[in-house]
Amino acid sequence: MKQYKTAPILGLLLLLSTSSVYAQHTEKVQALSLEEIWKVAETNNRQLKLADLNYQQSKIEILEAKDRLLPGLSVGGDVKLNSKFLIYDNGLFSSPQDVPVKGYGYGAGYHLNFNLSSGGQDKRNITLKKEEETRKQYELDLQKHSVKYHLAVAYFDLYKFLHFYHFLNAEIEAEQKQLRWIESLHKNGTVLKSDVLRTSVKLSQLQLSLSDVGKKIEIAKQSLNILMGRKNDTALAIRYEDAIELNAIADGGYNDYVNIAFNKSPEYKIVNSDIKWSELNVKQVKATLLPKVALYSSYNYTYPQISFYPYSNDLWGFGQTGIKVQYAIDHLYKSKHTIAHARVISNQAKEKAEIKKDEISLQVKEAYLQQQQAWERVETAEQNIIRTTEALRVIRSSYLNQESLLTDLLEAENALLEAKFNLTTAQTNVKVTHIKLLAIAGIL
Repeated sequence: MKQYKTAPILGLLLLLSTSSVYAQHTEKVQALSLEEIWKVAETNNRQLKLADLNYQQSKIEILEAKDRLLPGLSVGGDVKLNSKFLIYDNGLFSSPQDVPVKGYGYGAGYHLNFNLSSGGQDKRNITLKKEEETRKQYELDLQKHSVKYHLAVAYFDLYKFLHFYHFLNAEIEAEQKQLRWIESLHKNGTVLKSDVLRTSVKLSQLQLSLSDVGKKIEIAKQSLNILMGRKNDTALAIRYEDAIELNAIADGGYNDYVNIAFNKSPEYKIVNSDIKWSELNVKQVKATLLPKVALYSSYNYTYPQISFYPYSNDLWGFGQTGIKVQYAIDHLYKSKHTIAHARVISNQAKEKAEIKKDEISLQVKEAYLQQQQAWERVETAEQNIIRTTEALRVIRSSYLNQESLLTDLLEAENALLEAKFNLTTAQTNVKVTHIKLLAIAGIL
């Protein structure tokens, strides 16, 4: 008997200590709204940072491609030791003529090469890099939608668990009062000892549930901190006391969201960008069949002059300027399969775009129906709150008059608590499914 009497007291102490610690922990922290959490994540989220770095890399690659249009210019020089200059007038095995030249030499000069035409490959390469930059921008947008959606899921999980914590706190407080009331009834011989024990057991179960919800709150906070790019143990509080504005959610039709998705969805823009890139790549491969034309110029000072006869131990200068045309004949038979390969890749990109279009339609349909179902659950949960509240009032009154059993009262209390849980879950699901729908449509 002493064990059952001390259990509620220990539970109460545990509850008070937990609540006071939680209150002290959150009082010093500024509560954040979901929009404020999104703003923090835009700056600090690691996935967004990586996607932004990829985007910045693509911009630099465009500049690198433009640099290839500039002429190539090089300067150089050398210093060398010369051997004897032997001329074999009568064949290799005859006595050679020893031409006097200096035993050392040096030279300096420049070489300029400017590409006049390469079948448009260099300029088209810039266009390809620009298309890659556009694709990286779409990938960054897609990552932003994904991060915001996952933040919303974690946020509303925390919102839901904080409300559960509040419900359980209130239920434990009410159950403790009810236990004292039933103990007084037992002392007066009105109820059996089993009623006291059942109430104590329920109180212990509520305290265990409270501890479980407290752990889930910590997990949800850590998840939010990670997604925001903050340290795991950073203090965090949200405005869970504010009611969810469900009426602010626009009730657009399924076809409206599908049409928006085909114009705004980053996923759909990515596959369309792949089509443009693949078509440009086909033209790029075909350009290998065209001749390359370049302007070149070079000039060198050399000492001594041993390139032309008569030789001389004097400094001499010589240069050339002209146009060079190069045509790779082997590309006529080597590029056939390369072009075919590029065309296959282009056709694959077009098929992937059609597949992605079907996938987006299905995703929008699924999210739209999930949102409708969430609305239906809110309406059902609100009706259940009304019914279970009234049922609890009737059963509590009948129990007081000894017209019903304690088990009926406890079941009615559990039903009301579960109905509160269900309503909060349904309300958060409406928001989460709506945010998911906006993310799929590309307008989050």
